Amino acid sequence: MKLSIGHLYPELFNLYGDRGNVRCLLKRLQWRGIEAEVIPLAAGEKVDFNGLDILCWGGGSDRGQEMAAGYLKEIRKDFKAYVEEDGVVLAVCAAYQLLGNYYRTEKKTIEGLGILDICTQWKPGRLVGNAVLESPLFSTPVVGFENHGGRTEIGDHTPLGRVLFGHGNTGNSGYEGLVYKNLFATYLHGPLLPKNPEVCDGLLERALKRKYGKEIELEPLSDIPEYRANRNIVERYTPPGSRHI
Repeated sequence: MKLSIGHLYPELFNLYGDRGNVRCLLKRLQWRGIEAEVIPLAAGEKVDFNGLDILCWGGGSDRGQEMAAGYLKEIRKDFKAYVEEDGVVLAVCAAYQLLGNYYRTEKKTIEGLGILDICTQWKPGRLVGNAVLESPLFSTPVVGFENHGGRTEIGDHTPLGRVLFGHGNTGNSGYEGLVYKNLFATYLHGPLLPKNPEVCDGLLERALKRKYGKEIELEPLSDIPEYRANRNIVERYTPPGSRHI
């Protein structure tokens, strides 16, 4: 077995260590003896989505989003087809925003890919800090760090999780991120995946199933330090009564 991990525009989108998500996917495959490769996809480069099993896209500045907008138009059609055909995607922060129809900043509107029917509006006062989510997709809480000025309205899309601590999509909706087919979009940095091995393995299992046409249960790893880090954040920021997992 082998998986190919695409890293979209790493030179423009790598805030708060989001490159670590790519490294985490790679190492958790290698630790299990599964062959894997990382394919950097530079801005302006032609993207062969047929050769990708997972696509990682990280956070970036408003300026980075503006710079990427033109390049994104060139890959919009193929990117949308990849998502609709159950391609596995992890999109963080700015990438999350650009998957939608637009991101309206304080000064201008940045056109998005329109893959998701969502919109983001900048508002004063950044939403910053640690976050803890309860998600029906995972048995353990999802933790991370958010820092965004945009408020994202997700409409009828399914959220990634309910906010136990933090701000989430808008600061008052009570929910964070979204899941559409095999696409996971979130504001959570950290990087996200090293602190949430269950989320990482969930993405890997979806990619393996899509590629090989059958359910593949990954060999368990010890994950003692990973879950210790996760539990430390959960216990520090959420009262026991709010944890339903």
